[in-house]
Amino acid sequence: MPLKGLMEAPKPRSETGEARVDTGRPRYSGGAIGAVSQSIAGLKSRSVLEIDPDQIEAGGLRDRLDFDEADHQALMVSIRDHGQQVPVLLRPHPDRKDRYQVVYGRRRVLALRDLGQPVKALVRDLDDRELILAQGQENAARRDLSFIEKANFARQMRDQGYERSTICAALHIDKTLISRMLSVVDRLSPDLIEAIGAAPSVGRDRWLTLAERIETDVFSVDEAIATVNLARDGSSSDARFEALFKAIERHRDTPGRKPPASDTPLKGAAGETIGQALHRSGTTLLKLPDKTAPGFAEWLIAALPDLHHRWKDGDDG
Repeated sequence: MPLKGLMEAPKPRSETGEARVDTGRPRYSGGAIGAVSQSIAGLKSRSVLEIDPDQIEAGGLRDRLDFDEADHQALMVSIRDHGQQVPVLLRPHPDRKDRYQVVYGRRRVLALRDLGQPVKALVRDLDDRELILAQGQENAARRDLSFIEKANFARQMRDQGYERSTICAALHIDKTLISRMLSVVDRLSPDLIEAIGAAPSVGRDRWLTLAERIETDVFSVDEAIATVNLARDGSSSDARFEALFKAIERHRDTPGRKPPASDTPLKGAAGETIGQALHRSGTTLLKLPDKTAPGFAEWLIAALPDLHHRWKDGDDG
């Protein structure tokens, strides 16, 4: 039976601000009893336990986009022949007694489950924020997560309400690079990223180029997903990315295809530029950065029905 929920991220648990849960940690009293309690807790946090994999569920955010069966089989062979060399990190499940959530080490848990072996694990009491920080820092130390997987991890943290400084701490990346990562994933739909996969050989610059061409309507997101799906049979995620990239290049070079019209600056009351109108294939997109006209985009959306009514009636006032 598949390990319940291991390949899925849990839903956010916070009401406002950054996600946190009450971990139910003991409140140590002072004196000798408190010192003994803390000493026992410290020993427990450093002890390697053996846990039944059927007691382990998902925790944190989804970091990997692909499940590679060949890698899974190779890991199973390695563990079968040499044993589990490195323990995984778990936390007690915040809502279910005698169950655990993975902080990191999901692939090892899956391999041990399929081998029918217990999981060697460190168990620590972590709240939601501490869990994601630990998961992100482990990911940052690994070289096998691709650019888009790390960018997608950053997006999930932001969407769950974590501050930019916390995302930077989790991934050991500065705010400038986090902003660039988010600028890529925000222009691509999660469905398209999922369809392509990890694409480990594709770096930031090519993902950024792809995002810009999707955004400027060289290809719609639906066309892009359909193109990737045509290339899926037996192909790697790198090959799927290349297939889409080449299809977009061919589309851009089609004879007789009209180039995109130039963008039109949007001016404010004092003549300052507050955004752009992007004219793409019969569609006009308005870009109104929050920093140039805070609150104006929300006002415009609310006022749009009245503005459209006045336009239809020919009211220029």
